[in-house]
Amino acid sequence: MGTSALTTTGKQTMSDVHQVLTDDRDHVFHSWSAQAEITPLPVAGAEGCWFWDYDDNRYLDLASQVVNLNLGHAHPRLVAAITQQAERLCTIAPSFANDVRGRLARLIAERAPGDLDKVFFTNGGTEAIEHAVRMARQHTGRLKVLSAYRSYHGATSGSITLTGEPRRWPNEPGIPGVVHFFGPYLYRSPFHSSSEAEECQRALAHLDDVVRMEGPQTVAAILLETVVGGNGVLIPPDGYLAGVREICDRHGILLICDEVLAGFGRTGEWFAVNAWQVVPDLITFAKGVNSGYVPLGGVVLSQRVAATFAHRPYPGGLTYSGHPLACAAGVASIEVFEETNLLERVRRLGQEVVRPALTELAERHPVVGEVRGRGLMWAIELVRDRQTRQPLVPFAATGAQAEPMTRLTAACRANGVWPFTAMNRLHLLPPLVIGDDELALGIKAIDDALSTVDTEVAA
Repeated sequence: MGTSALTTTGKQTMSDVHQVLTDDRDHVFHSWSAQAEITPLPVAGAEGCWFWDYDDNRYLDLASQVVNLNLGHAHPRLVAAITQQAERLCTIAPSFANDVRGRLARLIAERAPGDLDKVFFTNGGTEAIEHAVRMARQHTGRLKVLSAYRSYHGATSGSITLTGEPRRWPNEPGIPGVVHFFGPYLYRSPFHSSSEAEECQRALAHLDDVVRMEGPQTVAAILLETVVGGNGVLIPPDGYLAGVREICDRHGILLICDEVLAGFGRTGEWFAVNAWQVVPDLITFAKGVNSGYVPLGGVVLSQRVAATFAHRPYPGGLTYSGHPLACAAGVASIEVFEETNLLERVRRLGQEVVRPALTELAERHPVVGEVRGRGLMWAIELVRDRQTRQPLVPFAATGAQAEPMTRLTAACRANGVWPFTAMNRLHLLPPLVIGDDELALGIKAIDDALSTVDTEVAA
């Protein structure tokens, strides 16, 4: 494994590492895991795009942890902002006006599309979804919310019901009023389309049919990830988001864009929806707003939705809504984005570096069926047969069925990179501050690792 000497934190003794592992195994209950079947890597430190364990093994973080670390580990501006805020005012209840909370809300509103200019702060993305749906139901007086099958919206009772992918299944039954639909996905088109334009048209016709069959007057909102994240990095075809907006307007339905993963620079835009010049009624955000240094999320509201609660109390709140430490990090993050022209750099890297590199990689590896993405948000879809597009592993595979992806992940880590994998895909989601050389190093490591699963392709 590619390693280098650790000089930033000093050596740890074997007893230190043993205590970390013992405490974790005995007392930490991990999410999405069978507790007795995991052995979490003890992490000793991190900086920039790298983190390392107690044996000085270094990993290039191509997953941005949970796709939240847009400015990388230990960014000095974010660390300083949190420290200075803690020294001045560590916390204050959300019922008070606070300078840093108000400033961040203004900065977000200025970067949101259209007339979305009010911000309700939450502790993360899943709560943002919960409150956006609550706002939509309160505003419209309707119950139903439509969301896509290929989606992830969070793990609370409401957001996991709204999620379409398999992690929803063991959490059922969920909240009432959720209906799922198929979004556009040309590579595996549920509509048997042969072009982006055809996929767009047929996906919109399908959604229109679902609305009609559910009763438009019963539907409060259509919720979608502007760019589908963990379920495939699915870029909407041109015209799709505008078409969803038109369906919503025709029936008095609100459009909620989930930008928890895609927002704050991941696609090269403040909000991914800006690239298609569509204005939703509500936007949810989290993750990249402050790189997760202190938990923060929120909902950006249009003037029309916000006006619903001008003289009628909004029935919801959170103790840590707009926490000053989190908001200070958010303000510093936006300043760094602006001062370094980061959005333009992300767009350049995506178009001029990542796209050609992954396209060339796909030509040499028969296991690669398609590469797709935008900015620094990419998916490499893996197949056993390019003609039939049979996935490398079955849908929702676990255990032995998922072995090829387990092997690929291990090969990436052995090459010194920490990837993001989901089902039959490997995603490239590095910190937005990644250097050109680091990005090339990560793609080369993925290139090498793919050779370990090329043998799975049918002759």
